[in-house]
Amino acid sequence: MTDTFAVIDLGTNTFHLLIAEASNSGIFKELYRKRIYIKLAEDGINTIGLAPFDRALNALLSFKNILDQYDVKTVKAIGTAALRTASNGPDFIQKVFKETGIQIQLIPGDREADLIYKGVIQAVPLSKETGLIMDIGGGSVEFILADQDGVKWAQSFPIGVAVLYNKFHKKDPISPSEIDILEKFLEDILAPLFQEILVHKPSILIGASGTFDVLENLLCKEKLTPIHGVVNVSDFYPFFQQQIKTTIQERLAMKDIPNNRAEMIIVALVLIEFILGKTDIKTISVSEYALKEGMLKELISE
Repeated sequence: MTDTFAVIDLGTNTFHLLIAEASNSGIFKELYRKRIYIKLAEDGINTIGLAPFDRALNALLSFKNILDQYDVKTVKAIGTAALRTASNGPDFIQKVFKETGIQIQLIPGDREADLIYKGVIQAVPLSKETGLIMDIGGGSVEFILADQDGVKWAQSFPIGVAVLYNKFHKKDPISPSEIDILEKFLEDILAPLFQEILVHKPSILIGASGTFDVLENLLCKEKLTPIHGVVNVSDFYPFFQQQIKTTIQERLAMKDIPNNRAEMIIVALVLIEFILGKTDIKTISVSEYALKEGMLKELISE
């Protein structure tokens, strides 16, 4: 006997739908996966603009049709940073429920980090050594320090790529002074993380989806499994130095960088480079699984 579950992850930049079939053994079989680039923070993180509001609603209407096709009875829709922050987030949640019957649940950053951890460890096995899990979203970034025994420390910071891009990336290409200002900002806001890095000394960076998918596509020399790739940090730095000199038009012309990543990928790369500079990490693991797979694991367990 199997049950069908669905998780909808309403991210700041992208909405994801994952439908899976669960068995009594607790293993899930993926039936359908779709993502739609929404860019909720197009007009800023504090209010969802009219165009992104409509895009988001239409995306959920299309998700509803797919859910009906698969006859999904259990649906979990999760709202994260943008919906937590936007003044009209409650209006959007109400409108979605009225139009689709989908009830969106807002979760705080620490809950988001917990679900990301539960998703990542299904794809990237942890060892005795501490790993630094990093999930770069549009509105927030989650950092989790963990090993095979569990989570040592976790925190969500409101520094997603939409936030950093709107605040710091004004010139094209980004200027050295903009990078300096951005790094000074990161030095201050991420002080709690850097204190924990000194204590736990992570030996590997585990990136969950988003920008890390791009790094994997371009730089991965080894896929340990279909959902776990490895990138050498020594390969990251030349790529970083090359990319920060490019314009958005040049990035849009690069076949290996998705068009929906081209605009904001530079601030994400600056963030990754800055984090690496605070560690002795030599390897980046890329997890295909993150929040939605963590939520799915919970649903199946329940």
